[in-house]
Amino acid sequence: MRKIKLFVLFSLFSTIFFGQTTIKGLVSNKINESIPYTNILVKSDSINIILTYTYSKENGEYVLNINKLGKFSLTFSSLGYKTQIIPIEITKETKIITKNIVLKEEAVSLNEVIIQAEKLITIKKDTVVIKVSKYIKLNDVTVEDLLKKIPGVTVNSEGTIKVGNQEIEKLMIDGDDFFERGYKILSKNMPPDQIEKIELLQKYSNNKLLKDIEESDKVALNLVLKDDAKRQWFGNFSLGYDVTFNNRYSAKSYLMNFGKKNKYIFLTNFNNIGYDVTGDINHLIRPFRYGEPASIGDNQSAYTVLNLNSFTPNFKASRTNFNNAELASLNAIFTLSKKVKLKTLGFFNWDENDFFRNRTQTFTTNGTDFTNTEDYILRKKKFIGFGKIDLIYDIAKTKTLEVTTKYNNQEDNDNSNLVFNTQQTIERLNSRNTLFDQKITYTNKFKTNKVFLLTGRYIDEKTPQNYTINQFFYQDLFSSFPNVNNVQQLSENKMQFAGFEAHLLDRKENGNLLEIQFGNQYRKDNLLSSLVLKEDTTVLETPTAYQNNTTYFSNDLYMNTKYRVKLKDVAITGKLDFHQLFNQLEQNNPEASQTKQQPFFINPKISFDWEINKKNKILASYAYNTTNAKILDVYNNYILTGFRSFSRGLGTFNQLDASTLNFNYQLGDWSDKFFANAFIVYNKNRDFFSTNSLITQNYSQSDKIIIKDREMFTVFTDINRYFKTISSNLKFDIGFSKSNYKNIVNNSDLREVNSTNYNYGFELRSGFQGVFNYHFGSKWTTNKIKSTINNSFTNNVSFLDLSFDFNSKFNVQLQTERYFFGNTGRENNTYYFADLEARYKLKKNKLTFSLSGKNLFNTETFKTYSISDISTSTTEYRLLPRYLLLKMVYRF
Repeated sequence: MRKIKLFVLFSLFSTIFFGQTTIKGLVSNKINESIPYTNILVKSDSINIILTYTYSKENGEYVLNINKLGKFSLTFSSLGYKTQIIPIEITKETKIITKNIVLKEEAVSLNEVIIQAEKLITIKKDTVVIKVSKYIKLNDVTVEDLLKKIPGVTVNSEGTIKVGNQEIEKLMIDGDDFFERGYKILSKNMPPDQIEKIELLQKYSNNKLLKDIEESDKVALNLVLKDDAKRQWFGNFSLGYDVTFNNRYSAKSYLMNFGKKNKYIFLTNFNNIGYDVTGDINHLIRPFRYGEPASIGDNQSAYTVLNLNSFTPNFKASRTNFNNAELASLNAIFTLSKKVKLKTLGFFNWDENDFFRNRTQTFTTNGTDFTNTEDYILRKKKFIGFGKIDLIYDIAKTKTLEVTTKYNNQEDNDNSNLVFNTQQTIERLNSRNTLFDQKITYTNKFKTNKVFLLTGRYIDEKTPQNYTINQFFYQDLFSSFPNVNNVQQLSENKMQFAGFEAHLLDRKENGNLLEIQFGNQYRKDNLLSSLVLKEDTTVLETPTAYQNNTTYFSNDLYMNTKYRVKLKDVAITGKLDFHQLFNQLEQNNPEASQTKQQPFFINPKISFDWEINKKNKILASYAYNTTNAKILDVYNNYILTGFRSFSRGLGTFNQLDASTLNFNYQLGDWSDKFFANAFIVYNKNRDFFSTNSLITQNYSQSDKIIIKDREMFTVFTDINRYFKTISSNLKFDIGFSKSNYKNIVNNSDLREVNSTNYNYGFELRSGFQGVFNYHFGSKWTTNKIKSTINNSFTNNVSFLDLSFDFNSKFNVQLQTERYFFGNTGRENNTYYFADLEARYKLKKNKLTFSLSGKNLFNTETFKTYSISDISTSTTEYRLLPRYLLLKMVYRF
């Protein structure tokens, strides 16, 4: 490790202090107007090759660096101007050359333009076009790997893609979208070698008729294929097996055809090496676009009351993911006519996950002290079958009709082997989700700057669950039944949603925007739960206080109004949402316990945008919101939510009030050499749901209660700086959050709990064009809890990634990680990991072999420390053992 660090430092310092000459200046026309995006090339006079290049900024400025001596030609070319060539000479004494250039206008026929040298990045209004030839490397197996190298684009450990700090809306191919917010299926499985360009679409609109009318800050990515990849079948398949004979394997295939009329993408992925092939699949099944036109119903879904947990905090998920995943995705787009397009998507995912955890948890609250131990082994089996049909009919150039139908069927069978305080326990949870979703949207751009949308949607979803546990930990609750030796709970949430919405957008000639929405949303929930106490297979009791049959009707008749005023560099937006609710609640015996409510409320919001100049921007907003209670807030009897946890709702209607203040300052843009972003968020809950809990060693019971006043304050800043002298990008992240809430534990008085979090870190990533590249960084996180007891801990994660492109055929990548976990109660609370991948291209564009080694130090477990207002926990997790995967990739 020490040698690696010395090598990195040597590379950095040798690059920084190598002598070089800076060429800079300003490009303008004869009337002294700046000429942006001018191509500027440096060519050697002796061998006539391009040594370096750049393009002028929006203000006409340019800067070039060159580390060679001799005579050169400096070439300036821009569309509509005559090319100008300036001779320069660089000697050992030359440090800075300043050349201010005035270009002469020249009439040019577009079909006669000869491109002298293509820029890597070009900007066309709201579209940034990035040529990938200089970014793609031999070790880039998926689109996700390539995107990590694109300037301004980040991909986190879960596969979420962001441009700057904004998550992308979708990842398209040649302008067509297959997966919406479920884009990770594409980015994690598609190889990047057939991509020519990436288009970054700013101010993006999901509805093409809303472009330049709606006020959008959304971004999307479009992958542009090479010409030889279009209108023909192409793809690849890969096979890998563990040469250490630990029975680890990976098999992937990708098949694609983008013809003029029909387009197809077929994906398969089978592996048990911990690789997550889908990301969060809910982004595909239930894409959520809050506040967007035609997004009615996006925030509606049924609930489940139980989940066998396999969460691993502050750690790379692939190291603890004992999986056996199988994925098949069949996707097609058919152009039925010039006006009609049909999109079909079929998605099938099978997975088996094993999870291992040992935990010691110490409770200290209100005079109650005890310690629980758990040795937990969980196996989760999952099947998802999802289908989607999207019919798009362009009635005219200004009118479209879109009909979307979705069906999802998911089955989960989870089994755990739990040793709780030395007592052997087996849990079984069988869950199912069935979803039918139908949506129709009509869009009419009836004037150049006016659009009317009409949307209707119907959703039907069911989530039945069957939970059993072969032990009885609740003797103190049910002392009348000493012979009980196992427990069963049946539960289900049946949800139906129906809604319509009319939406008018009117962009005024002065740039102001008026929006009016009118609609109605109806939702019906039926929550059923039944706790059964058994002796073997004999039912002894179904306790009344642990049975639920709650039906909750909520009808929201609303009108939302918004007006945005643009005053030069300042924009002010006012928003008023009017809601008339019609609520009805039926508990257990509908005839005896039916209650109704008809509250009316207004949610106001005001926001402020100030573009001080092209480099400085301020955004601020204040909102006051009233929200309606949900089904999991209003049921009136207890439900088993974990093997030793019961919860109960309020049993009545409630609306909660909160206000939020946001402030955001942006310095520069994600494409600039320096870019900084600062966020401040203050949230004040006038009232909020909390708990009144009874906690014992064998069980806990929590009742929802409403408490007044809760606050949360968050500050986050990220700073990005690109250093051209070392071709590297430096990033700093600094965050702070503080919140307080109140609860009751074991008949205590109302307790105030204060939580504080600090996090700070940095990353440095190189973008050399040579053999070697690096990426290293470190992040610290500190958590503090203060209530009747005080607890805190600090964790650190550091990493160093090195890649070596020895030639066009051979590449090696080394990834190392260091984890430090505070307060674990053990002397060795630091863990090291190393992964190595070597790839050799045997036949260009055809056959590649690779050797991938994971967890080379063969670390078997790691231990973390966590805190809450009532307990401290030390938890040990099992890790995937070391393996070496020999893989073959064949492209056709």
